[in-house]
Amino acid sequence: MTGSSWWDLALGIAAGLLLTWLALIAALAVLRPRGGLLREALRLLPDVVRLLRGLATDRDLPRGVRVRLVLLLAYLALPIDLVPDFIPVLGQADDAVVVVVVLRGVVRRAGLGAVRAHWPGTEDGFAAVVRLAGLDRRRDGRT
Repeated sequence: MTGSSWWDLALGIAAGLLLTWLALIAALAVLRPRGGLLREALRLLPDVVRLLRGLATDRDLPRGVRVRLVLLLAYLALPIDLVPDFIPVLGQADDAVVVVVVLRGVVRRAGLGAVRAHWPGTEDGFAAVVRLAGLDRRRDGRT
């Protein structure tokens, strides 16, 4: 394209990263909690971070679940946002959306009992986490 293979490689990598980022933004927009659930997710974020830390250190959970949780905690600790703040809704709530998406998978894999055992907050907060994870409280969360 440009006559230089280095520039072509750099442009190809940049274009690939941009397309990947745009696909991620689209996925987050589709998977984000609807209505008041997003507000609840933001309110519960401190308790959820403590929950994630407890689950990540639980040796009874599968290694894959713990690895996902450690990676999520590392992402939350980074000062760089996945979605810039100028993007409406997702820009301000990207951390909450990422937590909800990962939490859904973790709860479905580890079971609701593990989440209940590590939940540091109130019963109402736990009920909100169950709603955010898309699970019925009567099920154990395993599929």
